[in-house]
Amino acid sequence: MRYLHAMVRVRDLDQSLRFFRDALGLVETRRRDYPEGRFTLVYLGAPENPDTGIELTYNYDVEDYGSARNFGHLAFAVDDIYATCEHLLSQGVIINRPPRDGRMAFVRSPDLISIELLQKGEALPPAEPWVSMPNTGQW
Repeated sequence: MRYLHAMVRVRDLDQSLRFFRDALGLVETRRRDYPEGRFTLVYLGAPENPDTGIELTYNYDVEDYGSARNFGHLAFAVDDIYATCEHLLSQGVIINRPPRDGRMAFVRSPDLISIELLQKGEALPPAEPWVSMPNTGQW
């Protein structure tokens, strides 16, 4: 058995690509449009392992997917959690759980999918502004 991907439904494909591709740094590996089925699939992977990742499913018709809390989260290892969170802030992403411990942070996608960011290797030394930053919302 081989892991392929996790699928998440998105309400706005362009907004979701700005988050997952432009802010988070995933790469689009393929895209398939199915106009007869009224949906588009976009596959994204991390630069270090692009063959596994997530499938964004964009259904053309409006549907309420709820708050997405039942999904759990997607997790990504990052080289520098502080630099990653700084970049996400510069892209307008809210850091819901800051990396106060130098090891873990949480953000949410435009469709409220929780994203866990974990520092590769050992935790970084605690640093400001992260140590003093409160949690925001849910993750």
